[in-house]
Amino acid sequence: MMVFGAGYSLPASAEVAASLQQHGGGHDSGSTDDHDHTDTDHGSDHETQGQRGKKGDAPGTRGQGGRRGGLEDIFRDVTGTDTGDDDSDKPAWAGGKGGSADRGGKPDTAGKQGDLFGDMYVILRDINGVPILSEEGFVQPIDADGNLIPLDEEGAPIDPELAIEVELGRLNVGRAPPQVLDRRAQEVIILLNEATAIETDAAGRLVLTVDGEAKTIDSPLENLAIYIALMTTGTIPGVDDLPGTEFDYLVDGELTAADVLAAASFAAAATDKTGQFSIDEIAYLNAFLDINIERVGDVSYSNFDFSDFTYDRSDMYEGVTVEVLIQQPDGTWAPTTINVYQVIFGGVDFTGEGSISAFSQAADDARKIINFIHEYAIPADSTD
Repeated sequence: MMVFGAGYSLPASAEVAASLQQHGGGHDSGSTDDHDHTDTDHGSDHETQGQRGKKGDAPGTRGQGGRRGGLEDIFRDVTGTDTGDDDSDKPAWAGGKGGSADRGGKPDTAGKQGDLFGDMYVILRDINGVPILSEEGFVQPIDADGNLIPLDEEGAPIDPELAIEVELGRLNVGRAPPQVLDRRAQEVIILLNEATAIETDAAGRLVLTVDGEAKTIDSPLENLAIYIALMTTGTIPGVDDLPGTEFDYLVDGELTAADVLAAASFAAAATDKTGQFSIDEIAYLNAFLDINIERVGDVSYSNFDFSDFTYDRSDMYEGVTVEVLIQQPDGTWAPTTINVYQVIFGGVDFTGEGSISAFSQAADDARKIINFIHEYAIPADSTD
């Protein structure tokens, strides 16, 4: 029985065992994000931990897009089942600690591994999370105060102790056989196409009603696939229509601000519920997932345009409720409906727009809700 205050474990998954842990960049419970990011602290931790500079400080062509194909293709891309490239625990580009192109660059084989990410540094980034390179063309790590860390002639920090590692841990996407991934993809598509009703839970995960039974899409792999689809094409492949009109943006074939806002929740559902999102984690994750990849010299990175993105915590969660187990004055535990905005966020608002910083805060807020739901969940057998 999982109750308020008790420990919990992440459910095992044959396809995905997500463990994303991050150092050197948490999130404030509430603040206002300023889209003009300079060296001034705007009151948000993920601005001071790596987001400096303005748009255009790093070259690169703008524009969204990327991967095409069905969910089966996305599943295979993420798990690397279409290659034999599974003898390394991280792509080569992930090991660059803010160094030169051959350290920070992303080779063509990246994104095909089963176990992802090694040590990475909090680095100087623009408003979209694009690395702002040094004059010599190196990725530029920054210290805890946002100061540039001096680099040697090869682009490595002269004093590596000043650098902040972004510990993404391991996103173990598994090595399931292609037929298993194809079946999982088809199951999601069938559910979406056969649903007679669709809504979202408190964290923004999809809840579908099929044959009179509600089912939450909570598999990390499935949520990661939907995240990639929305961030690259703005639509879930293989689904032409959904019940009602509220969620038409998920299948309209256009990448819109609504898709990106929803994607923040899918990113949260695809990762470790106890971690924290920072702008560097989102940027590294998008780079691994080949979301709008660009290259400057030999340095590859994700350049997603967040200029149309807006997030307001109170607009998103004020009035949203969820039923969980709460300890009563007499010491017993009882199912209780709580207000997400008041209980989880203490009624503290956050607003942000036009930046990867605002997006990472939206994803982290959804993560907190998922964590809360799992930790204080009412056992399923008690509702039968």
